[in-house]
Amino acid sequence: MNSINRYYLPAEQWSSCELVLKGDEAHHCVRVLRQKVGDWIVVFDGEGSSVKCQIVSADKSRVVLEPDGKVEMQARGLELHLCQAIPKAGNMELIVQKAVELGVASIQPLSTENTVAKADAKKVQKLQRIALEACKQCGQNWLPEVSDAVSVKAWLEQRERHELEIVAALDPRSEDMATALSGSGTISSASLLVGPEGDFSQNEYDAVITSGFKPVSLGNIVLRVETATLYCLSVMRYALRSN
Repeated sequence: MNSINRYYLPAEQWSSCELVLKGDEAHHCVRVLRQKVGDWIVVFDGEGSSVKCQIVSADKSRVVLEPDGKVEMQARGLELHLCQAIPKAGNMELIVQKAVELGVASIQPLSTENTVAKADAKKVQKLQRIALEACKQCGQNWLPEVSDAVSVKAWLEQRERHELEIVAALDPRSEDMATALSGSGTISSASLLVGPEGDFSQNEYDAVITSGFKPVSLGNIVLRVETATLYCLSVMRYALRSN
């Protein structure tokens, strides 16, 4: 059985009688995927809701849909927030894609003292598009926001705090990850902070730990940045799955 294609329509553009895809989504539907009148698709709003629809009219700039009347709401569960120092060689794109598949609630790119790669506004827009495409592909109805890149210092001054905050750390103060997670109890939000290839500086470690992040060790093998991030997200999602 073929999978049904999914499209994004922001919640403020939903109505009870008809839904309309415009712009890039209409173009992707008609020109790229060659959908036509009578086809069934799924529309999601990025805030947990989705609905199966039938195409009733279509051109490259406007696709009118008739919902089947059964809006489904995807449970949010644990809000897991990723704070990621920007890695080299395009690996941020891989991290964003896989982090969305692992159900993150938000992604904050960070510039550190040892960061080589940068993320300007154009790059952040591309990362947001990658997050959207990952939602379409994996069936995730919650679209994470990819925030503008900021320095660690600026981020610490204005960041949102969460019930459990972990930094993957090559630091003597680190404890085993299993130990750090075992005493977390029932929580609804958590954040993961991962540094760049050259690691955080000592001043940055001191600042993030003082701010409330718990340093954890990932074992004796030094992992690449993208491996460390996806490993931590997977472990946290599994360990905190009952929440």
